[in-house]
Amino acid sequence: MTTDEQLASTDVEALRRLRWSCRRGMLELDLLLDAFLKHGFVKLDARGRETFERLLDYPDTTLLQLLMGQMQSSDRDVAHVVEFIRQTARHPS
Repeated sequence: MTTDEQLASTDVEALRRLRWSCRRGMLELDLLLDAFLKHGFVKLDARGRETFERLLDYPDTTLLQLLMGQMQSSDRDVAHVVEFIRQTARHPS
């Protein structure tokens, strides 16, 4: 199953909401989050997907610092998803 097919099997409304939430108005974040949504999101389990959605509630500056490795989260789930986003950005599949 291709990434597009996997994304298509995801709830359409939820995916639309996520795409909108990934549009931050900060180019670096937009690129990272959009690429992750296309290539990595479908690989997350339910807990990871919930954590990703929680991560999107963070302020842009905090989110950018986390994704750039300038800050570490004390929340293990958030730290795991952040690392997964960073890995996906380095090695999209």
